[in-house]
Amino acid sequence: MTRRQILSTTGLAAAGAAALPRSAPAIAAPAIIGLLDTTVERVERITITNPFRETPAPHMNRNRSGNWKYNEIVKVHLKCGVSGFGENIQYFLEPTGDDARVIGKKAAEEMWDDSHFTGLQQALFDAVGRANDVPIHRLLGRKVRDRAFMSWWAIDMPPADWVKECRLAIAEGYTAFKAKARPWFDLEGQCRVLSGILPAHFEMDFDFNRMLLDSAHAVPYCVGLERFKHVAAYETPIPQSDAEGNKLLRRKTRIPIAMHYGDPPIMTALRQEICDVLIIGYGATNILQQGAVAAMANIPFWLQYVGTGITAAYSLHLAAVLSHARWPAVTCQRIYSEPLIKPAIKVENGLAAVPETPGHGFELDEDAVERLRTPRITANPYPPPDLLHAIRWPSGATSYYAVAQTFYKDFEGGKLPVFQPGITMETIPDDGSREWRELQARAHTTGVHVGGRPL
Repeated sequence: MTRRQILSTTGLAAAGAAALPRSAPAIAAPAIIGLLDTTVERVERITITNPFRETPAPHMNRNRSGNWKYNEIVKVHLKCGVSGFGENIQYFLEPTGDDARVIGKKAAEEMWDDSHFTGLQQALFDAVGRANDVPIHRLLGRKVRDRAFMSWWAIDMPPADWVKECRLAIAEGYTAFKAKARPWFDLEGQCRVLSGILPAHFEMDFDFNRMLLDSAHAVPYCVGLERFKHVAAYETPIPQSDAEGNKLLRRKTRIPIAMHYGDPPIMTALRQEICDVLIIGYGATNILQQGAVAAMANIPFWLQYVGTGITAAYSLHLAAVLSHARWPAVTCQRIYSEPLIKPAIKVENGLAAVPETPGHGFELDEDAVERLRTPRITANPYPPPDLLHAIRWPSGATSYYAVAQTFYKDFEGGKLPVFQPGITMETIPDDGSREWRELQARAHTTGVHVGGRPL
């Protein structure tokens, strides 16, 4: 059946994204309840700072993604003596109070509640799996694959650093690379450099986060990138709510368009055929429901979960039971210096084996957790006080900003040129001069645009 024929059937047309029951009984196999008491006795939380690897570190730290290094390990201890673990990234930005809601409750029931933040839900699934001597995927549903697709993730960087990341990804067995496409770097130039060093089988997905703004900018730019044979997908090139613009772009380019599930509403996206790939993530019940709709419509998707090796391990179990998780999952695990699990996930030919041992199928690296333990952070540490960014325009002009989110907003708001060839960005270190201090102070509230390059 074609997608259009599927949509005309009463089953999917009546379903929608939100119509499936929250517990999703037709999708998820019930937890196997044995003789052990799986009542939650206590929840333990450990704060760590997990440094980024050397190459991504300066680029992560210049914007809010730098907060991803602040992690929280969550451990759920059951009355039977079994424990499970999970993790939260940027835990200080999320609501608290989950612990009291699960203590004294059955972990096998609480693990399906998506209102629990990621780390607690992961830990509940891990604990129930260990208590029943089954891998997490046995709790989620019927396994459809033994090996799951995985992608290497990189933030926006100068081309030389993307080359380093790709070479390391290839050496570690990855065949897919997802990267942030940003208008302050020359993406065409980056592709030109990468095309010179990448093997034919290696693919690149670019996430524009809607920064091509509209179809008038996106169509010629995306069509122009088609000449680089490694380009495999464009994620959210323009706002996802622009259904007509996305339909036009999809007709004009041969490169698949990927969009986050739910914006626009899934039935609009499917009926109007505005994308080729979906992006699904966060909340086990939510993921299983959305994965079922994608399967009924025969549209592939990738799982997207930010985290270390802990989150990557959890994603393997989700991919194991989702038939249409056919695109490499994005977990960002290789930006970190420590995977936090033992053994580390091994990728071969772009795939990682789905564990068959209980729970996650990996053990928490307690030594690394203890080594990285830090005091709990209670406020958002961004932005750092000592940053100065210089966007170098091909015309010779420079735009200075002290806060990355300010130039994000200026580009997103259409206040600056879109993806100009030859553009680049650099961070200007504090040289102790009065000129640096004065310029950095001016650039803290708004962009400072000059015709030359004073710093």
